[in-house]
Amino acid sequence: MNTNVVWHQAAVTKEERRQRNGHHSCILWFTGLSGSGKSTVANSVSKKLFDLGIQNYVLDGDNVRHGLNKDLGFSAEDRTENIRRIGEVAKLFVDSGQFVLTAFISPFAQDRTLVRELVESDEFIEIYVKCPLEECEKRDPKGLYQKARNGEIRNFTGIDSPYEAPEAPELIIDTHLHSIHQCADQVIAYLRDRHFIKEDL
Repeated sequence: MNTNVVWHQAAVTKEERRQRNGHHSCILWFTGLSGSGKSTVANSVSKKLFDLGIQNYVLDGDNVRHGLNKDLGFSAEDRTENIRRIGEVAKLFVDSGQFVLTAFISPFAQDRTLVRELVESDEFIEIYVKCPLEECEKRDPKGLYQKARNGEIRNFTGIDSPYEAPEAPELIIDTHLHSIHQCADQVIAYLRDRHFIKEDL
């Protein structure tokens, strides 16, 4: 790290931003296999929060790789760096007083722990978007599983690269058992139960 770089304290604090917004701020970290429904659920939650007047933003895995992380591949090292960068960006959103919803496979438990440790204990909500591999393959919205099975894609999570499911996530949502609307409602209910958003919203 460059020793000439010094953190500049902002004139407006995170607490002041939260007070102005009228709600908590934290990372809602959606993790799961490709095709499990991470992005779909995250965007459904985002729309529900938006309709309630709650400041939020979605960081989607594919979208981020179009810009911030377009220089990264899918090796274990690049996946770790991908998540590290997202963690730092997500931390800035938390500091701005918003909910930030991240939809990334994030297959390695150590990488998710690294992001958790970047923020306060009540600022990282790990949401395991649980869906059997067989169901994800049936959905295969991008045709990626078939390409991986054919050997056209290497290091594909669930095929020739491991996925380490969360051992103690704050929330588990089963997208093969419930509709997207129901899954999103589970997340909203969790935020209300934790008093991260007002119960009367």
